Amino acid sequence: MLCRACNSYYWTRPVQELKGFEKIMLKSGESQTVKFTLTDKELGFYNNQGKFVVESGAFDVMVGGSSAEVLKGEFVLE
Repeated sequence: MLCRACNSYYWTRPVQELKGFEKIMLKSGESQTVKFTLTDKELGFYNNQGKFVVESGAFDVMVGGSSAEVLKGEFVLE
């Protein structure tokens, strides 16, 4: 599960948005690397005028097996 949150102050946005999901099967004690790429499609949204925009600012990224247990990171889009 990959969620993202934008710390935007111009537009009201959801607190969290699911932007990716991949189902994998693991045996007990097994691990696997899963990669996600965030593009404009995942970072942007349609504003009140119907225009697709990607705002600059800080983005929180949460990755985990459920929304209750996640690893968190942040990046800034300039």
